[in-house]
Amino acid sequence: MPRWESDAQGRLERAALELFETQGFERTSVAQIAGAAGLKERSFYRYFPDKREVLFAGNELEAHLVAQVEAADPGLTPIEALLTALGTAEENFRPRELLLRRGRVIAANPALAERDLIKLAGIADALAPALERRGVEPGKARFIIDVVLAIHRRAMPRWLAEPDTTLAQLMTQAAAELREVVAPPAPTIR
Repeated sequence: MPRWESDAQGRLERAALELFETQGFERTSVAQIAGAAGLKERSFYRYFPDKREVLFAGNELEAHLVAQVEAADPGLTPIEALLTALGTAEENFRPRELLLRRGRVIAANPALAERDLIKLAGIADALAPALERRGVEPGKARFIIDVVLAIHRRAMPRWLAEPDTTLAQLMTQAAAELREVVAPPAPTIR
């Protein structure tokens, strides 16, 4: 009888990623993922409703961001509160190499790219009430979230590619780039 191994969910996630990379998402079955993880197919469904969710499991990031916004200094503007929250999110991300691999799998499959956008929309939906509790009007809250998520989309690939920088540093840099585009410095007169 095989010895019981812990971290079944992690093993399923790693096995799925490996199989998605080598044979493609569409050609990978739940049974193959479970088998590669040393588990039965029934065990897979204890952790994930379907094979897409192996790449999108968990709400730790969403919970972290909401908690950070709610705990942010009341003197911060809503954008500053969100930027600060997202800048602290790297502790919730998996190792960079796994994120890079995951990103390549998602980019190669339109259905997964769509699911990624849905997950991001869910995070935005969770953040809106946190901003509203800080006194931000609902429509404006969603607009602020969209702007900050655009800044995050600019910073995230850089963070993955530059291991010696923090996500907070790159979020600050991307926010400065946005300010420069929106309100460029006045030309100097010679």
